[in-house]
Amino acid sequence: MRQHQTRFTIPTHGKGLVEITREVADWLDQTDIETGLVTLLCRHTSASLLINENAASAVPRDTLRWLERIAPEGPHYEHDDEGPDDMPAHLRSVLTGASLSVPVGEGRLLLGTWQGIFLAEHRARPHRREIVAHVIGD
Repeated sequence: MRQHQTRFTIPTHGKGLVEITREVADWLDQTDIETGLVTLLCRHTSASLLINENAASAVPRDTLRWLERIAPEGPHYEHDDEGPDDMPAHLRSVLTGASLSVPVGEGRLLLGTWQGIFLAEHRARPHRREIVAHVIGD
């Protein structure tokens, strides 16, 4: 059993989804792991990770609109230290999650045909987000 670990720094442009499937797949290819499990962790409380459709451009837009309806900005939050998008960003992160696990087979991510890995930026301004990737396997 072997293990590898790396960190990705992903620039964002404010609220939105950034697909990181290619970055993860390229790194996995360098590890020579054929069968195993990749775990990803977003090291932030106002950004998150999700697996979603990566073919239809409407899916990310609809996902973001849904998150905005579930956790809207407004004066009704006690926590607003960094502005009106602060607490809603934390709530959206809780809903979508900070980590993902993806099986590896034949040296590649075993995602479905239309699945991609996305970093969700929940804050209005651009950030540089760090993702930790770990793979274990043979």
